[in-house]
Amino acid sequence: MSKKFFAIITLLLSTIAVNAASQQWMRFHCEKDTAVINQLLKSGYDSKITDPGKLMAFYGNKLLGTPYVAHTLECDEGEELLTINIEELDCTTFVETLYALTRTTLNGRYSWRDFANNLESIRYRNGQIDGYAGRLHYISDWIIDNAHRGLVTEITSSIPGTRYETKTLDFMTSHRDLYPALADSATFAQLKSFEIAYRSHRFPYINKNSAGSKKVTEKLKNGDIIALVTKTDGLDVSHMAIIVADEKGVFHMLHASSAKKEVILENDDLKETLRRNRSCSGIRVIRIKE
Repeated sequence: MSKKFFAIITLLLSTIAVNAASQQWMRFHCEKDTAVINQLLKSGYDSKITDPGKLMAFYGNKLLGTPYVAHTLECDEGEELLTINIEELDCTTFVETLYALTRTTLNGRYSWRDFANNLESIRYRNGQIDGYAGRLHYISDWIIDNAHRGLVTEITSSIPGTRYETKTLDFMTSHRDLYPALADSATFAQLKSFEIAYRSHRFPYINKNSAGSKKVTEKLKNGDIIALVTKTDGLDVSHMAIIVADEKGVFHMLHASSAKKEVILENDDLKETLRRNRSCSGIRVIRIKE
């Protein structure tokens, strides 16, 4: 993303002692981001919703129509910064933004500073920025790290009809030219060392043809995160979204769509949406812990 699209605001939050975000530099999309986040958090507080999934769905609906923009986390300056961009989202930053809004509300906090702490916690290994390679790029890594710290839980294996796939996750270092940050040899080596842990990685998934069956849908909840398993070599997941139920209890995908270039709620049900995605073989289901 070009510098002209970003207002770089560097803040050392020495007055916040709770998390690593209080000691890291931040990058905002524009000056009004903090006000928008505070307004969203106020709306969540006013809603009186206390169920994590329902809060995810609530905030997801609030962000409908937000433009889809890829690569917003990449920094021209070369240094990994905590990027806060509420007005431009891709599929992963959309889910992370919903998580940070939801977790902040569940914690009874109402400030963008608390949002920033929760955003850093979900986005980076061990909850702290430690360079580009410390970002949880692979969703398997994202799930395992955040589940280990009690932020989320993967429920895929508890759903009837679970299948398993084994893949070696090395897409990024195998396609080094696609990631400018990997031109740095130290960063490349660090990311490679993380990928080694995911050689022959075995993970659960639900076949997309079963996603609409009653035995599957009765295990799902409003606001669950779904990760779309991809057939692409070296990669586990190609897309993230949340699911929301309509008035008939039928689940639909709510996500930042690269095709529609904005955050949308799919008109088709979950099974049909997945059927149209030829590169997707199934889904993994992740739920925020209370």
